[in-house]
Amino acid sequence: MSNPIRVAVTGAAGQIGYSLLPRIAAGEMFGKDQPVILQLLEIPVEGPQKAMRGVAMELDDCAFPLLHGIELNDDPRKAFEAANWCLLVGSKPRGPGMERADLLRDNGKIFIEQGTAIDEVAADDCRVAVVGNPCNTNVMIAASQAKRLGPERFTAMTRLDQNRAVTQLAQKSGTKVTDVDNLVIFGNHSPTMFADFTNATIGGKPVTEVITDSKWLKEDFLPTVGKRGAAIIEARGLSSAASAANALIDHVKALVTPGDTVHSIAVKSDGQYGFAEGIWASMPVRTTGVGEYTVDTTWQHDDFAKEKIGVSNDELVGERETVAEMLG
Repeated sequence: MSNPIRVAVTGAAGQIGYSLLPRIAAGEMFGKDQPVILQLLEIPVEGPQKAMRGVAMELDDCAFPLLHGIELNDDPRKAFEAANWCLLVGSKPRGPGMERADLLRDNGKIFIEQGTAIDEVAADDCRVAVVGNPCNTNVMIAASQAKRLGPERFTAMTRLDQNRAVTQLAQKSGTKVTDVDNLVIFGNHSPTMFADFTNATIGGKPVTEVITDSKWLKEDFLPTVGKRGAAIIEARGLSSAASAANALIDHVKALVTPGDTVHSIAVKSDGQYGFAEGIWASMPVRTTGVGEYTVDTTWQHDDFAKEKIGVSNDELVGERETVAEMLG
C-alpha cells in the first residue's frame, strides 16, 4: 500500500462534501490502494464547524481502511498545509436579488485567500480542482495569486456538464451512456457552455447520424444541459449535490489516470478554439501523466459551434473584467 496523500476539501460540511467525502475515503477518487488523509475546511462559525465534526464522526464510523486520518480546520493555511490535492468545493451561493457581478466579487475574496494559502503551504506537487461557482473565474482568481505553483496546477470542473450531456444523448437515442464518446464541453460552466454534439459519437457513429432531429439538438438538448442545475433546484429545492460530487470524482480520477480518453476540464487558455488568452475555459483534455495533461486541439467546428463557443468566451471575458482588480 502506498504512503497516504493529503487531500484538502473546502465546504466540507455542505451537501456536496457530505456526498463526496465517503467516496474519497473508499478509494473511488485515487484508487483502491491509495490511503488518504482528509484535511477538511469550513468557515469559522459554530454551525458549519459543528456539522463538520458530525461528518468526521460518520467517516470514522465507516471504518474505511484507506482513511488514515481526518483533520478539521477553520483556517485555510492549516487546511492546505502539505496538501497534495486541494478540492475547492465551498463558495458563497447566489442570494435573492444578488447580481452576478456581486457574486463574482464576493467569491473572489474567498479565492484570493485560498489561492494565496495554497501557494504558500501546500505540497510541491499540489493540484487544485475548483468546484465552487462561478468556478471558471474562481479558479482564475485563485491561480493568479500563486507564485510557486504554475497555472497548469489549477483546473475547474465542467465534468458535471459533460455527464449531464452524455445522459441526455443516451436517453434520446435509446442507448447506454457508455455508447456516447467524445462529448466535450466548451467554455464556461454556465448556461452559455457548449455541449459539443457535433464531434461526439454514439456507438461509433456521429451523433447527428444517430439523432437526426437537428432542431432537438440545437433547441432542446443544449438548453436542457445548460440549465440543468436550475431545473434541479426547482425540483428538489436544493442545488445539485450527489451529481456534483460524482463529477468531481470523475474529474480528479481522469487527471490521475493517464490514457487516451478525452475529458472536459476547464484549464487556462492559450488561445485554443478562439478563447481569449488567460481565461479558464473548458476544452478537450488528455491526461499524459499523473496530474499532467494536454489540450487536444484537433476538434473541428462548424459556424454554429463557433458561434456558441464565441458567446461563452465573451461571458468569460466579461467575468474577467468584473474581477480584474482581484487578479494578482
